[in-house]
Amino acid sequence: MIKLATVFSGIGAIEQAFLKLGIDHEIVFACDNGERNINLDVDAIKKEIAGLSYKKQKEYIDEIYESRCKKENKMECSYLANYNLSKDHFYQDVRFLNAKQYLGKVDLIVGGSPCQSFSIIGKRAGLKDIRGTLFYDYARIIDECKPKAFIYENVKGLLSHDKGNTWKVVNDVFLSLGYNVKFYELNSKDFNIPQDRRRIFLVGTLKENTLPNKIEKQELKTTMFDFLENNVAAKYYLKERGFTFVTTNKRARVNSKIISTQKANQQFNWNGDFVFESVEELKDRPDVLTTAYIGEYNGELGVVRKLTPRECLRLMGFSDSFKIVVDDVELYRQAGNSIVVNVLEKILTLLIQNKLI
Repeated sequence: MIKLATVFSGIGAIEQAFLKLGIDHEIVFACDNGERNINLDVDAIKKEIAGLSYKKQKEYIDEIYESRCKKENKMECSYLANYNLSKDHFYQDVRFLNAKQYLGKVDLIVGGSPCQSFSIIGKRAGLKDIRGTLFYDYARIIDECKPKAFIYENVKGLLSHDKGNTWKVVNDVFLSLGYNVKFYELNSKDFNIPQDRRRIFLVGTLKENTLPNKIEKQELKTTMFDFLENNVAAKYYLKERGFTFVTTNKRARVNSKIISTQKANQQFNWNGDFVFESVEELKDRPDVLTTAYIGEYNGELGVVRKLTPRECLRLMGFSDSFKIVVDDVELYRQAGNSIVVNVLEKILTLLIQNKLI
């Protein structure tokens, strides 16, 4: 059984990879603040909880979030509804997660700190130099619980951030922790997901890293249309203003076989990918034809709709067994902020085949 932990956990992309591959595993802990920002004196709080037990430390931080933050942690709602993890091991804030309690209990850690966390970086590329960044906490947690391997994901822009200095720091920090690291730049469309989503992945192992230097691409055998639902609710179809914008503005794409990168604001302000359906296709849907705007697109009369939350999940590699327990607005954000599951399936398979976890 592989013991898994995640930080910046989101809605559990690597967890989905384990489930889809049918690999026996146990989730040890997860952590995500659900995009809730509260003003905290981090150093002062760390002093307050320093002498407490691990359990009391967690209770202290949970209470702070509950009392100060009116917004519910919707990421936690989605995560706990879909994966077998006790609330006792779901953490609200990576900065206060003491991973020493999990030393020797984790085989694989997966996550990717926000690029914005690199507001302060040092020159020596040690843990002390990156204090004050969320990347520091990702690296610290790895150092504290010493997993056999880790997967670190981020946007391609990390490579050029601060004229390449940030990327050097990331590499050097992981090397300083004793891990052997392989770097990959991978696009979702090369793993049978019709989405042009390019991300970077660092895969570190305590053992000699025998992973290939280049991960073989898979043939794309699907298009966006293979991921669409039938009989989509009328609420997802656009009115006249939306139809006009989507069919004339470069910010939106209609009926693309390969969609653009899903983002947290996917489908808002008519941003992202949309579906055109002809009047003929919808002749048995009076609920749509009487409420949506019927216009002309590429010489044909029809309507335009958003991608549904379920379709967005599918286009991130999530199976339909994933339970949707939050509203559409939140789910679009959660899907857009996730990692494409198919890419992680490939990396996970290679780690197992090479006996690195």
